[in-house]
Amino acid sequence: MLPSASLLESFQLSNFTAMLVIYLIAITAEAMSGALAAGRRNMDIFGVVVIAFVTALGGGTIRDMVLGHYPIGWTQHPEYVYLVISAGLLTTVVARHMIRLKQVFLLLDAMGLIAFSLIGCNVALELGYPTVVVIMAGMITGISGGIVRDVLCNQVPVVFRRELYASVSLTVCLMFLGLRALEVNPNISTLVCFVGGLMFRLAAIRFHWRLPMFSYQQRWD
Repeated sequence: MLPSASLLESFQLSNFTAMLVIYLIAITAEAMSGALAAGRRNMDIFGVVVIAFVTALGGGTIRDMVLGHYPIGWTQHPEYVYLVISAGLLTTVVARHMIRLKQVFLLLDAMGLIAFSLIGCNVALELGYPTVVVIMAGMITGISGGIVRDVLCNQVPVVFRRELYASVSLTVCLMFLGLRALEVNPNISTLVCFVGGLMFRLAAIRFHWRLPMFSYQQRWD
């Protein structure tokens, strides 16, 4: 009995470590994507920092408020705020040296989308919410920061106008829950979902996969 309990604790610790690493990658990537978006709108340094912050930490904040998960994560870990601000400011220095800025922006955004979707699912599962809420929590975490970023940058959010975006988040959430139901090792499950989701998002960008569009122009007289 004791070896089994020890093994379970080992799995839980390794899964926590994996999720923490993914979280740090996600907030760094999203902070950089936010800073790039601010740069495309010719914002000053304060604007860059604000956009980087809401892009990186806004989705998790909204999720925690919806789920009643308090205190909100970054308020208890100021090092996350420092990391986000540093990533945003660093981007202002290195952005001009990026030859393919658009591709870098899309890659960083895709990484953040996938990672945050996984993290959102994990948080809701730990709080004991039902499956549909877990999926919604993952999607809220994945797409909300980008929506706030685009609104503050005065453009239609990517999730509403470009290649598959929210659909990728939904797919990742379903994959995560499916592998969990099959009792796949949490670290392997996380890796498969991250790589699979990233490939799906990049393929959607490359081949211009889109959902059907609704266009209605008729006037009501």
